[in-house]
Amino acid sequence: MGKLRLYNSRTKKKETFFAQGRRIGIYVCGITPYSVTHLGHAFTYTFFDVLGRFLRHEGYRTTYVQNLTDVDDDILKRAREEKKDWRELGEENAQKFLDDTAWLGNIPPDMYPRATDHIAEIITYTKKLLHKGIAYEKGGSVYFEVRKDQPYGSLSRLSYRQMLALANERGNNPKDPNKKDSLDFVLWQKKKSSEPSWASPFGSGRPGWHIECSAMATKYLGNAVDIHGGGGDLIFPHHESEEAQSRVANGKQFARWWMHAGMLKYRGEKMSKSLGNLVLVEDLKKRYTASAVRIYLLSHPYRSSFEYFEQDMDKAKVLDMIFQQVWRAQSALGEPILVSKYESMFYHALHDDMDTPKALRVMEQVAQEAVKAKNKKNITSAKALLSTAFNILGLRITYR
Repeated sequence: MGKLRLYNSRTKKKETFFAQGRRIGIYVCGITPYSVTHLGHAFTYTFFDVLGRFLRHEGYRTTYVQNLTDVDDDILKRAREEKKDWRELGEENAQKFLDDTAWLGNIPPDMYPRATDHIAEIITYTKKLLHKGIAYEKGGSVYFEVRKDQPYGSLSRLSYRQMLALANERGNNPKDPNKKDSLDFVLWQKKKSSEPSWASPFGSGRPGWHIECSAMATKYLGNAVDIHGGGGDLIFPHHESEEAQSRVANGKQFARWWMHAGMLKYRGEKMSKSLGNLVLVEDLKKRYTASAVRIYLLSHPYRSSFEYFEQDMDKAKVLDMIFQQVWRAQSALGEPILVSKYESMFYHALHDDMDTPKALRVMEQVAQEAVKAKNKKNITSAKALLSTAFNILGLRITYR
C-alpha cells in the first residue's frame, strides 16, 4: 500500500520509515501531574496513540513507553500552594490523566515508568557522564557542560543566545554560581530544605528534568530509540538536552526519528497550565462523545499549531453523528458500493506523514455515500472499511 514517510524533527524533512526487523521502540514524554488534563495534552497523546495503532496495523511489533515526571519543581510548588503532600497531588492528577486518556480511547502504553522509581538508573547515567568528562560536580549538584558537546543545539537549530533565552523561560537558573556556563543543565540537584531527596554518590538530592527520560528510555528500549516524541514545546531544552546526554553516554545516535506535535492555542495564546487558559477534557466529557473530541483533534495536522474554537468541536460532533448513522443503516441486496478507491486514498493519507485530516475526509465521503445508499445498495464493504479505519484512528462505534 505504499511506504510510510514520517517527518523527522532532527533532519527537518519527511523520510521513509524503516526498522531493523519488525520491532519498534517508541518513547513519548509524559505529563508532569501537577494539574488536570487539558486539550493540548489530549492532542499530543491521541496522535501518538494513532501512530502506534497504524504501525501495528502495518505489521510492526511496537513497545510504547510513556513516562510520568512525578517529582519536579512545578509539582513541589503546587503542593506547597495547595498544602498537600507532593506524592498525593501527583497521584490524584496522574489518575485523572489516565481516566481522561482512557475515555478518549487511547490504548495504555506498554510501560508507564515513574521518575522516582528509577533513581538508581538516573544515578548510574549521571556517573557515566561524569566518567566521560562532559559532566562536572560542584556544590552537591552535577551539571552537563554544554560547551564540551559540539553537536549541542543541532536538534533545535537555535543559536546560543536563543537557547539561553528559551531555557531561562523554562526553568533554567542562569545565575547559579556553581555553573561553568549559564546554559549548563542540571543532572542531579542538591537537596533543598523541605523537598524530597534521595541518597547518591554526589550527596542527597533529586534528579534534573532531562536525565530521567534518558535513563528510562534506555532501560526499556535500549541505547537507540526508533521514535521519540512529545509536544513541540519540548524540543528545547528538554529533547535537545536529552539527546545530548544520551548520545554522549552511549556513544551512538539516541533516536532515529524525533516527532513533535503542534501546540494548541486558546484565546490567542498557547494553551498551558501556567497561563491558565485551559480547555479541560473533563469539561468536554459533559457535552461531547469521546469520538467527537477525537475527530476534532485528528482533523488537524499533528505538526501544526491551531487555536481552539467551540464551533470546530461542534463540526466534529456532526461528523461523529454521520459516522454513527452508518452502523444503523441497513444493507440492501443491490449493487455494492465500490470502496477500493477510498481505501487507497485512506492509506495514502496515513502513509504521507500521518495525514489524519485527509484520512478523516476520505472516511466522511465513504460514510456519506453509505448513508445515502441505505436500503438501496449493498453497503457491507463500506461498513467494513469504516470499521478498519475506526480501529486505526481509535474511533468508537456507539448506538444512540
